Amino acid sequence: MVKSQPILETVKKARSASTKRQFKQSFELVINLKDIDVKKNQINLNETIFLPNPPQNKSKVCVIASGDLSLRAKTDADQVLETTKIDEMSDDKRSARKIAYSYDFFLAETAAMPKVGKVLGKFLGPKGRMPLPITIDTPIENMINKYKTATRIRGRTLSLSTKLGDEDMNDEQIVENALLIINTVTSKLPNSEKNLKGFVIKLSMSPPVNLSAQETV
Repeated sequence: MVKSQPILETVKKARSASTKRQFKQSFELVINLKDIDVKKNQINLNETIFLPNPPQNKSKVCVIASGDLSLRAKTDADQVLETTKIDEMSDDKRSARKIAYSYDFFLAETAAMPKVGKVLGKFLGPKGRMPLPITIDTPIENMINKYKTATRIRGRTLSLSTKLGDEDMNDEQIVENALLIINTVTSKLPNSEKNLKGFVIKLSMSPPVNLSAQETV
C-alpha cells in the first residue's frame, strides 16, 4: 500500500508552487511505471474510479434513451439524447464526433446499444467511452450521480495521467483521491508495487512536483 504522508507533502509543495490564476485550476496526477513490456501488451488500463471527494466540476454524463427512461434522466444528466437522434447522426459525422468528445461517460438504453455502437462507436471506442447499458428498471438518477463522481484512467504506456480534484479542495481530500487512484492502478499491474517508478502531482499551470515510488511504498 502507498503511504499517505509523502503524497500529502507533495500536494502541499504543488500548491505552494502554484500562482493564483483567473480560473479554477485542477490537481493532476501522473503515475510513471517501470519494468513493463508495452510491446507485449502487459498494460492496457481502462479503469473507472469513483472518487470519495469529487471535484466541483464533476464528470459529464450523457444518457441515450427514450420514453420514461429519457424523462427520468433529464433531471440529473448533462445531456439526454433520444434514440431517434442517433439515427440522425448516422449521416452527420461532425455531430457524432462532437457528442462523443463532449462527455466523460455514456449510459445507453439496452435496445439502442447496437445503433449507438454503429454510429458513435468509431469515436467512443478509441477513447474507452463506450456506453454502459441501462434498462427501464435502472435507478437512472442514482447511476447518473454516481458516474458524475468518477474519473477514468486509461492507457497502454508507462505514463498514466488523470485529474485528482480542484484547487478549492483541501489537501486531505486530494490525498484521499490520489491514494484510491494509485492503489487501484497498482492492483492491475503485473507485479503490483514493483512496477511503480514514481508520481508527479501538479496544478494545471504549476510546475510539476516529483515523488519517487521508493518514498511512498
